[in-house]
Amino acid sequence: QVHLVESGGGLVQPGGSLRLSCRAPRMILSTFSGTDMGWYRQAPGKQRELVASISAYGRRNYTDAVKGRFTISKDNGKRTVYLQMESLKPEDTAVYYCNDLKWERPWGQGTQVTVSP
Repeated sequence: QVHLVESGGGLVQPGGSLRLSCRAPRMILSTFSGTDMGWYRQAPGKQRELVASISAYGRRNYTDAVKGRFTISKDNGKRTVYLQMESLKPEDTAVYYCNDLKWERPWGQGTQVTVSP
């Protein structure tokens, strides 16, 4: 059973943009709207790291490496969380995942983002 479905990744040149989406088809609306969601990334040979989060009340936090370039948002009706990524850098290359920050769900397959000339 799929809990989280990430999409929107791809190959982009430095300075480019991508918009990632993460659907939570098994979460009921009240659960999704009442939880905090996060976007993580895992680069080759590195540990998974949290890069952006959004609380149930819409409060956003970002790791310093992406602050000012990435924007997280949440559409409760669609049970989807987004990550708008601007001014992408080669060091943003990673597999991106989302998850529930209050109650970790089984991880999805992630979506690959590659930033390269």
